[in-house]
Amino acid sequence: MPSPSRLRGTLAGAAPDGNLQRRRVPHPHPPVGLGRTFGYASSTSNLGAAMAVHDFTSQRLFVDHPLGEGSRIDCTPEQASYLRTVLRLSDGDEILIFNGRDGEWRARLATSGKRGAQLEAQSLVRAQAGGPDLTYIFAPLKRARLDYMVQKATEMGVARLVPVITRHTIAERVNLDRMRANVIEAAEQCGILRVPAIEDPVKLPALLQGWDSDRVLIFCDEDAEISNPLSVLAGLRPGPLSVLVGPEGGFSPDERDMIRALPQAAAVSLGPRIMRADTAAIAALALVNAALGDWR
Repeated sequence: MPSPSRLRGTLAGAAPDGNLQRRRVPHPHPPVGLGRTFGYASSTSNLGAAMAVHDFTSQRLFVDHPLGEGSRIDCTPEQASYLRTVLRLSDGDEILIFNGRDGEWRARLATSGKRGAQLEAQSLVRAQAGGPDLTYIFAPLKRARLDYMVQKATEMGVARLVPVITRHTIAERVNLDRMRANVIEAAEQCGILRVPAIEDPVKLPALLQGWDSDRVLIFCDEDAEISNPLSVLAGLRPGPLSVLVGPEGGFSPDERDMIRALPQAAAVSLGPRIMRADTAAIAALALVNAALGDWR
């Protein structure tokens, strides 16, 4: 997959046959060091009727502002340029906005100053969606693959993302601003309302020492005694869950012993084939969602 740093953005829309149609557009949330990232929008400026679930043909924009009827949001310069220059919206045109807390709203565009833009929330389109109390804990990867993994974890419905530093971690420095930009772009593209929180990196021993006794820790272990992961997951109680995927070099023996000593830990296998860490993330989260999450 191309690195988002090499793409100026993407317009993703669903065709009648379900296939994605793409064209490139700049995105209004460029993180530090990334430039422009993916955006989600359509060429239609009128939203029409309220959506029951999700409308793949309407523009969506994340705004870091409380939302309610009549709320006015001053757009950042990047957002204003995106709305007017890229999407070619005019005063009075409408767009969907969300903030990860207050649901999705139909908003109307208005001028604010010489080159600015302001959005006014008109009506609630979708109430804020919840989701499983699911945390994804991962050893950081190199740049492009970390981008991909963060986007996919967001699409899989995680509530929190926690980078963990292990003995074999390759990339110990994590750009949290870049991670957040990838979270936002994934949420915009896929109609997601809940935006995962991003926590500061933590070393594995510190993570385990402060572990919540009510939270199950599902960790991916190539040496798990039971080869069928669904058998392990079927024996766990639904509730607060965390999924832990280690570095591509694997956990060291003492780290594995440390994890296994945690009463809340459950080791699962991801099958007979070796996976890259970003692939393992998708596989593990899909299994957990199917067995214990909101896919049931």
